[in-house]
Amino acid sequence: MTVSMFSLSTAEIAALTLSIKVASYCTLAICIPGIAVAWLLAKKSFIGKSLVDSFVHLPLVLPPVVPGFLLLLLLGSQGVLGKWLQQTFGISVAFTWIGAVIASAVMAFPLMVRSARLAISQVDKSLEAAAQSLGAHPLRVFLTITLPLALPGIVTGLVLAFSRSLGEFGATITFVGNIEGETRTLPLAIYTYTQMPSGDSAAIRLAVLSMLIALAALMVSDWLERKALRRIGQGLEHD
Repeated sequence: MTVSMFSLSTAEIAALTLSIKVASYCTLAICIPGIAVAWLLAKKSFIGKSLVDSFVHLPLVLPPVVPGFLLLLLLGSQGVLGKWLQQTFGISVAFTWIGAVIASAVMAFPLMVRSARLAISQVDKSLEAAAQSLGAHPLRVFLTITLPLALPGIVTGLVLAFSRSLGEFGATITFVGNIEGETRTLPLAIYTYTQMPSGDSAAIRLAVLSMLIALAALMVSDWLERKALRRIGQGLEHD
């Protein structure tokens, strides 16, 4: 049956739904670890910090298929950790949507850390020092001062991670393949349709849809950032 230019087929809807699902889980998965690593790199000095920083940002400069291949070696059915998970717990992540989440998280994590680190490093240290001098526990200082003031940058990092996950291709196709209904996200679906003689219309629809979702995410990020900045301003005026 011919699908109109502006109607999504069942396969296209499945790709869209899976992409949003993978991107959402990816963002949730890296939120707390991303903030923790960003705080560590922004606030602490330790031996090997430069190496840790470089390792965190490595996926940004590597060809995406390299992290995907390394994930396959580590978590594949015959991988170092994947084989143990399969034999011990019956868990398999390669060639599943969970594997797509992991691949997206690896590629999006540096963007989250980079944005959150910059925001945390710009928090006024005198405010944190004043709270500590009054006896506040470091965790309380972080939760009540550092985190709220860095929130706009953290939100930006989360949106960047979400958007990066939506567009992830290389690591995903290498680690989990291109299985319809299981791992075929929007980028993989677009690639698949471009290889079909009659797939141009579907590819165009999904490409436009991807751009609209990314645009909506950026607009939401801008709105949340402005809202957070207003709250910070009002809080400082109140203080």
